[in-house]
Amino acid sequence: MKRRTLAIAAVTAVTLALAAPPASATPTARPATAAPAVAALAAPDVQVSNVQAHLAQFQSIATSNGGNRRAGSAGYTASVAYVKSKLQAAGYTVTEQTCTSCTYQGNNVIAEWPQGPTTDVVMFGAHLDGVAAGPGINDNGSGSSVLLENALVLAQQNPTMTKRVRFAWWNGEEQGLQGSKFYVNSLTTAQKGYIKGYYNFDMVASTNGGYFINRVTSTTAAPLKAYWDSLGLSPEENTEGQGRSDDYSFQQAGIPTSGYAMGASARKTSSQASKWGGTANAAYDPCYHSSCDTTSNINATGLNRSADGVAYAIWDLAVGGGTPTNDFSVAVSPTAGGVARGGSTTATVSTATTSGSAQTVALSAAGAPSGVSVSFSPSSVTSGGSSTMTVSASSSASLGTFTLTVTGTGSATRTASYTVTVTGTGSCTGGQVVGNGGFESGTSPWTATSGVITNSSSQPARTGSYKAWLNGTGSTSTDTLSQSVTVPAGCSSYTLAFYLHIDSTERTTTVAYDKLVVQVGTTTLATYSNLNKATGYTLRSFDVGAYAGQTVTLKFTGTEDASLQTSFVIDDVTLQAS
Repeated sequence: MKRRTLAIAAVTAVTLALAAPPASATPTARPATAAPAVAALAAPDVQVSNVQAHLAQFQSIATSNGGNRRAGSAGYTASVAYVKSKLQAAGYTVTEQTCTSCTYQGNNVIAEWPQGPTTDVVMFGAHLDGVAAGPGINDNGSGSSVLLENALVLAQQNPTMTKRVRFAWWNGEEQGLQGSKFYVNSLTTAQKGYIKGYYNFDMVASTNGGYFINRVTSTTAAPLKAYWDSLGLSPEENTEGQGRSDDYSFQQAGIPTSGYAMGASARKTSSQASKWGGTANAAYDPCYHSSCDTTSNINATGLNRSADGVAYAIWDLAVGGGTPTNDFSVAVSPTAGGVARGGSTTATVSTATTSGSAQTVALSAAGAPSGVSVSFSPSSVTSGGSSTMTVSASSSASLGTFTLTVTGTGSATRTASYTVTVTGTGSCTGGQVVGNGGFESGTSPWTATSGVITNSSSQPARTGSYKAWLNGTGSTSTDTLSQSVTVPAGCSSYTLAFYLHIDSTERTTTVAYDKLVVQVGTTTLATYSNLNKATGYTLRSFDVGAYAGQTVTLKFTGTEDASLQTSFVIDDVTLQAS
């Protein structure tokens, strides 16, 4: 949660059906005035131990990346990778949206469960970034982990959907709700209208917390309130959080909002302590925006109640008549590729049995532009199997970037997306496309932190006099080196290669304190650390054929903690197409 308080805009509520909370919920100290319990709805019990496992991963990520997960940091990038990998493995359609207007550029993660009407969306979000002071486990690893586990449970249960469910993890919340603002501003008027409710979860495990709901009396809040009411919690309005988290970005766009919170730096009143327990006149979260916001700063009971409340809301708002007896998922890897006129490219379509027994799944594709054909070998698989998808372009195929919808048809219909870029060159131009890869011709066309491209004799170049030397200061630092490259289409091989020397005075053999992340576009190709230190240069190479026909950014990001230097020295960078 960010510090600065903003004014709340009035929004119009949307009517959402209210169903009953789980019968397994045990009321605690129910007030005499509480509403009577209502009949049970078959929402799953989200295991708090699984949510805590995600929190442990976020703690580990922070520990390995300078102690924090601030937007724009290596810790944030690693958090994005962790969330994305879990979601993709579960069958979600996942998009990384780069927030170009954020103070610290980083990616929002948008994950959509590919069932239910696309014009009737219920959205659940949490900010993934923290502050520089600490690992950000309650703020907001708690909300992020609750949503991640709920997304995985939804995929595992795979019920029939009456609405489309979309999850989001935001960049740059701590700098002023920047990631969510960027996302909302990127939507068309029609797309905003498809979102029938946005639910935000920010700090849902505060150790001295209360039980707060955004716009608690609104129709949108009804399912969240119904679940906590069933536990006798008598939730209150989240006055401390008004205008301070990502729901505000949606409110400003006229989208109905609500969400859970357990409090930040404001103090618990005597009446709240009497109702919920805890310490009166003490902060809800005594480690708010501090280094002690670790996995020790978590209220497991509140975390569990929040996780189950989110599941209740999802089932109440978006789930229909139960899980199909036999069902499957479909995924495409890579999710994007390039093809030149007269050429072709391939991707792997994978299926998995998600419930019941394996079944025959017929594969097809839609959305191909004029002159582009899509075929599958084999054209049908038994769920759990895979097929090779070939995208071919004629000599007169339409040019541009297009989204293909890959559909698997069995007892149900499941889809995945593939982005293809069609270029006008029908033959491989080949050659080396990285400019000034040996760093001997000044800094252009590289964009780099000052002093990174250097001829300092303290770290010798592999060839010539110059190289790129990231970090090596023995103090907290982040260095970057990047270049935009255009990868030609129509070639049979694409190899990114560079020589890397890692020199470190870190003595550990188990902990990665200092890191170098190598990226092409939004994909992380590799992460190196002080654990990879070695004498001399080592050749590193990668197949980047998935980017044929595209212009992408090649980027190296080095991060170093507060003590004991690690130098990442790079020379002779090439991207060879042939």
